[in-house]
Amino acid sequence: MVQDDDDQLSENIPTFKSLGLCDQLCEACAALSWEKPTKIQVETLPLAFEGRDLIGLAQTGSGKTGAFALPIIQDLLDHPQTLFACIISPTRELAIQIAEQFEALGSGIGLKCTVVVGGVDMMAQAISLAKRPHIVVGTPGRLVDHLTNTKGFSLRSIKYLVLDEADRLLSMDYEHEIDEILKLVPKERRTYLFSATMTNKVAKLQRACLKNPAKIQVSSKYTTVDTLKQEYVFVPVKSKDCALVYLLNELAGSTTMVFTRTCECTRKVAMILRSLGLDAIPINGQMSQPKRLGALNKFKAGERSILICTDVASRGLDIPSVDVVVNYDIPMNSKDYIHRVGRTARAGRSGRAVSIVTQYDIGLFLRIEELIGKKLPEFPMDDEERKLLEERVSEAQRIATMKMRERGGMRKGKKRRGTDGDDEDDHIVAKRSFGGKKQKGFAR
Repeated sequence: MVQDDDDQLSENIPTFKSLGLCDQLCEACAALSWEKPTKIQVETLPLAFEGRDLIGLAQTGSGKTGAFALPIIQDLLDHPQTLFACIISPTRELAIQIAEQFEALGSGIGLKCTVVVGGVDMMAQAISLAKRPHIVVGTPGRLVDHLTNTKGFSLRSIKYLVLDEADRLLSMDYEHEIDEILKLVPKERRTYLFSATMTNKVAKLQRACLKNPAKIQVSSKYTTVDTLKQEYVFVPVKSKDCALVYLLNELAGSTTMVFTRTCECTRKVAMILRSLGLDAIPINGQMSQPKRLGALNKFKAGERSILICTDVASRGLDIPSVDVVVNYDIPMNSKDYIHRVGRTARAGRSGRAVSIVTQYDIGLFLRIEELIGKKLPEFPMDDEERKLLEERVSEAQRIATMKMRERGGMRKGKKRRGTDGDDEDDHIVAKRSFGGKKQKGFAR
């Protein structure tokens, strides 16, 4: 596990030891290859050890999880108790990743962590909660479900409440659930609020649940790292799929995340690419939790080199091996561009981001350039080569449309395997389309 840090720190920064971290946790950090604290950790840890409530404003990949996990675990070492802290996350995947980080840091002290998220059997989670873990990490809706329905579970004794990615929690309309949780946790607690931006809603939440907080802001403006090469291609909207296939062909051998705007689009794009022999797999919020985790794990393990995703995967996820990010759809909110491209070029590595811009995206793209403060160069695309792909891409689109209709009918009848587009028989279609032979540049 590698710790991310968008802003590389100079050689004279403090060590974890000098910031007040105990020897046991310093060893845990070393075991995770966290050699030096990140900027947010340098600012946060001393204040946390003083017992202050915290507001941390920092961009994706800045090491925020360590900034709140380390002081919580250190205090747990000094004051052992079950149900010690609750961490609230906007997405299932981020909740699971936070729990993994807690367990890795606390592996030497027997720390127990339970994840409560939607899409997973509540009974299994209730059994895990009955064992009284030290840390509970969850999404707001499922936490409220357990607080309401799971006998014997409460958060009345917790010492820490963490709201991670607070801006996204509130933009996803979790205000009601968070209000419910705040009514059921003790007033005498420490509260950490971490967010990429300080929106009006976040400021309101801060006033409601923090006492005399210390505010730490690592970066006041939206920036992308210097090691990230950013480009765009400009094509008519009808040629988006051709442009995507061209880019993936040109960047063959890279691990790639392709961002779309809708769940339906992730499935269709994945089907098109798989019909062409490319090993793409979709992930979106409409998939069951086991399938979402399965898709993510296949991508992390290198079994699939292309992950087609919505913005569910744009923030917080630590996938260190991503070489390329492709914006198939330009995000409506330009700040989401920062989070998407932050999936690559992490922790000092290089990376590449290419955005597919159509005639309908010009305004959105110009706002992105204004936000990051630079004009992006055009990706060198050979229009003749792109046009040569049109016939095969058109056939793949036809096959994908047909399969989407078939699966739509299946959902109305009875549920069958593969409704999320991750079906191995898509590769059979690819072989059938090209006579069972791998085409040059189309299969990896």
